[in-house]
Amino acid sequence: MARFILACETFAIVLLTSQLTNRLTAHGQERVGGDNKYPPLWDDVPDSLGEFDTIHNKTVINPWNYLERMGMYKTLLSVTAKYMSNFGPGNTGNVLWGLPLQHGWQFNTGRLADPSKGSSCGQQAGDPLCISTRSWWSCMNYYLATIPFLGAIEAGFFEDWPFEIKVLQPEEYMDNFCYTAADCRVLNPAMMATWTTFFQLLKITNEYSQMEILPTISSEEDNIWHHLWMAHVASIEAALPQCSERLAYISAPEAQFGVSWANAVEFIALTHFPTNFNQTNSFQVFLPQRMLLAGDKAPSIPDLSKEENRVLVGLDILYKGNQLTGGWLLKVWRRTMCSEKGRAVGRNLLENAVANPDLILSGMRNLFVEFIKNHHCTTINI
Repeated sequence: MARFILACETFAIVLLTSQLTNRLTAHGQERVGGDNKYPPLWDDVPDSLGEFDTIHNKTVINPWNYLERMGMYKTLLSVTAKYMSNFGPGNTGNVLWGLPLQHGWQFNTGRLADPSKGSSCGQQAGDPLCISTRSWWSCMNYYLATIPFLGAIEAGFFEDWPFEIKVLQPEEYMDNFCYTAADCRVLNPAMMATWTTFFQLLKITNEYSQMEILPTISSEEDNIWHHLWMAHVASIEAALPQCSERLAYISAPEAQFGVSWANAVEFIALTHFPTNFNQTNSFQVFLPQRMLLAGDKAPSIPDLSKEENRVLVGLDILYKGNQLTGGWLLKVWRRTMCSEKGRAVGRNLLENAVANPDLILSGMRNLFVEFIKNHHCTTINI
């Protein structure tokens, strides 16, 4: 009976999580080919420290301006490109693409604007490039934008830059954030350490690759995905308590979507899902393309697509199921993803479950086999 229950729980995880990548390999790739595959205003975004203002020997970055926060991402993509040459042509395989593409989706859908309506920050009729400190999404994203950037600084990616780099504080909620690597080590040392380690790993891996002493390219990539997702999850876990107060500014459906999305990221992370340019674009076209309103109830939100409605339902059920089982669903999934083979099976199922329904039963069977095989696993893979 116990094994039957575990099998049912694993089935629930697979079925629900597969909705997050609905039609990933089918319609998603077609939509990526459109004009909007890059984040909004990408051509106007700084791609090096030299494009930010330098005042009194300090290079100043304002993370509460969309172009400048996105500029941190674009600069990171630029300085890490040479370490990602094996991942895809033209830097499209860079593992960091998921971060700016997600930030662009937040901007495009109005999730970075002031949800309290107490200012014109982020409003088209006011200051459209302003990122509001009252936005739950902008607060969460800060931990996935500024913190990685500070980690890269600490790892020595900008050691030749002749000026001090200063990250500006917001006008409110100052204590919810950190602005230097030293500050971040105090606020959350584990989070800061994971990002610094990730960027240090890129350098070390590149050196080993040049000396041809890495076992295989696939093991190199998996190790990088492992450390990236470990840092990603650490940022989310650190951000949640700092940003929770802002949920009061948004509708109940939008708040539920936000926390459910944060919960789902942990499941996705355990597969080492590749957040490169193409797959991230394919993935997020089915996230809701506007803020959810008080009367919205998936799967019957008329102006959202069928896929967007399904994703909202899947995220909600996955979140509530994990809460009701005291985190047991995540524990089952974690153990199943403990091996490289298990992660490969999980990724394959996520990417193909909808496009190739015949794979669902065999994929679930393979996942359950991996769960049983990994019963002695004690290593946490993120």
